[in-house]
Amino acid sequence: MPDTPTGPKDFDGVVSLAEIVQYQSGTVVSRTILKKPSGTVTAFAFDQGEGLSEHTAAFDALLFIIEGESEVSVSGVVQRLTTGDLLRLPAGQPHALQAATRFKMLLIMVKE
Repeated sequence: MPDTPTGPKDFDGVVSLAEIVQYQSGTVVSRTILKKPSGTVTAFAFDQGEGLSEHTAAFDALLFIIEGESEVSVSGVVQRLTTGDLLRLPAGQPHALQAATRFKMLLIMVKE
């Protein structure tokens, strides 16, 4: 799906957050909702057992669990997040995620 400077071309009006990205067996699916110089908003769908290996980011981010459960590690501290939970991922701190169940999340990256 090609992105414009403000977001995907087919994203317009009110949408269901849970329906904006769909699960696929054995993988992680992502969809950019908004992309600007000041930051991005991306929806993810993780199949059970999938994850993101430990990494750092240059900017703060907010992680919002749309549905399901995930174990999120920030600087070595593991927390279990469930539907509706919100977690700040501080810039420069290593973090990783692992899907405890299938789960969907919204990642809001703030660059300014």
